[in-house]
Amino acid sequence: MTRNKWIAAAAGMLLLITVLTGSIFIVNEGEYKIVLQFGEATRIHEEPGIRFKIPFIESVQSLPKYQKVYDSQPTTILTKDKKPIIVDNYSVWRISDPQRFLRSLQTVSTAEGRIGDAIYNAVRRKLSETDYGSIISENTARGDINVEITSIVAEVAERQNYGIEIIDVRIKKTDLPEENKQSVYNRMISDRQSIAAGYLSEGDEQSRKVTSNADRQAQELIAQAEADSKKIIAEGEQEAARIYNEAYGKDPEFYKLYRTLDSYVTTFRGEPVIMLPIDSEYTRILLGK
Repeated sequence: MTRNKWIAAAAGMLLLITVLTGSIFIVNEGEYKIVLQFGEATRIHEEPGIRFKIPFIESVQSLPKYQKVYDSQPTTILTKDKKPIIVDNYSVWRISDPQRFLRSLQTVSTAEGRIGDAIYNAVRRKLSETDYGSIISENTARGDINVEITSIVAEVAERQNYGIEIIDVRIKKTDLPEENKQSVYNRMISDRQSIAAGYLSEGDEQSRKVTSNADRQAQELIAQAEADSKKIIAEGEQEAARIYNEAYGKDPEFYKLYRTLDSYVTTFRGEPVIMLPIDSEYTRILLGK
């Protein structure tokens, strides 16, 4: 084989390899492969595998098939009560119709730009209808706001024939501009102090009620105890008088002598000096006459 034939054979082999290489492409998992002819989509391949195209005439473009997350740039929004807040949100979306996507948006970056614009308009509209306190409070309606914003952005994407599906839009964070933070913090501190003062006042009132109730019960118990003691003393005195009367009735002379001796004990307690008439009954008994 002459040198020219070798060159021709090598050139033919190179051309064949080029043609084969240019006609084969691979569809990977999680992507669309769109075959374009003169800029128009002629075929769309979704399943993984090896595919063929016409070299030099058809070209291939890849688009993501899986869900994508787009973080919007934080933007300043005015609430219903004219409070400026910085809103940071994200969205989850996917390409649902590659052909419509290529006609309207062409690239992922363009799609995210349109999504960002739609989200900004929806967030601005919804938050301008909501007071700041409702957005940041623990019992916020933010969950409902997210649902409404998702619905609005999805409707815009469908109306514009973008070929994308908006799955979810979420407000990730709300914050205050630096120049407004201190005044809001001061107001929050004042509100918390007011709430704390209310709790303390309620606690003091409850304490007074408990103390008053305990004092009243104590007074009632003491009064009842005093009444019971007086009753017991009266009953004791009555019983003692009955016993005295009964004893006196049995032997009046002995009872008289007992009472006299008892009076001596009382009279001579402390060794007093007593002057008595010599003819008194008291003297007579003391002298044993």
